[in-house]
Amino acid sequence: MDTAERIDLVSRHTQEVVTEEELAELFEAGDPTAYIGYAPTGEMHIGHFTTMRKLADFLRAGVEVTVLIADLHAHLDDNKSPFDLLDARSAYYEAAIEGMIDAAGADPDDVAFVRGTDFQLDEEYTLEMYRMAAETTIARSQRAASEVVRESESPNLGGLIYPLMQTLDVKALDADIAYGGVDQRGIYMLSREVLPDHGGESPVCVFAPLLSGLSGGKMSASDAASKVNLTDSDEAVEEKIGQAYCPAGELEDNGVLEYLNHLVFPVLEADGKSFVVSRPEEYGGDLVYESYDAVEEDFLSGELHPADLKPAVASAVSEVIDPVRTRLNERPELLAEAYPETYGDGEA
Repeated sequence: MDTAERIDLVSRHTQEVVTEEELAELFEAGDPTAYIGYAPTGEMHIGHFTTMRKLADFLRAGVEVTVLIADLHAHLDDNKSPFDLLDARSAYYEAAIEGMIDAAGADPDDVAFVRGTDFQLDEEYTLEMYRMAAETTIARSQRAASEVVRESESPNLGGLIYPLMQTLDVKALDADIAYGGVDQRGIYMLSREVLPDHGGESPVCVFAPLLSGLSGGKMSASDAASKVNLTDSDEAVEEKIGQAYCPAGELEDNGVLEYLNHLVFPVLEADGKSFVVSRPEEYGGDLVYESYDAVEEDFLSGELHPADLKPAVASAVSEVIDPVRTRLNERPELLAEAYPETYGDGEA
């Protein structure tokens, strides 16, 4: 596989690469390393899956991948995860992410998993964090983390430390590439700016798009109807997508099409499968698609109606998440221990 092919694998279905020229240099030099960090807060859902699916592309491109379960970050961000639940939520996140990597057609054993507490309490890391804190203004830290941590008029100190630690994670994990959602952009631009002064190198940054919610607009963790959870049944997936915002001929804020583009088609393509929309013969019969662009073209022209699209997407999404759902439902204690208020009966 040549450099151009490796760049295509890493950059496809992303929103931005900073910079593609630097990424090419990494591949020309050998096999780079990449990391993505997740703070184990709320229950994982399909939005996480669209981001994690790309790890299969990284692995196919010969990139060494580390997943950081950022347990301390989960507590620092306005106590989104109580300290006594960090271990349980970290275990659940690791199992869910392994399932997503497997479902995307890659081997989770090829990915290294670490927790923040494995290294973020080390003396060298802590001293460097103090140095960075002494050199970074409150305004700069707030600006970097504004799309990630919970904001308020009187923010907790943890939210200001958060981006400094995430910056140091790049160095501590020896990552050439920092990968995450585009909401992480402010933090990683800080990393590129300050890491060379703290014994590290500016990482190449790869940003995944943030997908719209099924209700239209931004996906919300507090709005159950805006997202598909990884343990949702076939019936629940069908109901959520059936009620989703998907006006005929409209692309903006259309989560149904975005899931199809960024999750379903990449997985289908890896498996050599097509996307099939079932229709009665009286309405033109079944439609078979080999690419997302063809779906979008028919949707915009009116050839493909939302009433036909939605059941097909629901079926495809259920098929894609099924390996993850099965894995998690076989271990109901993971969710019960991670989210006792919701799954305290031990049933996922």
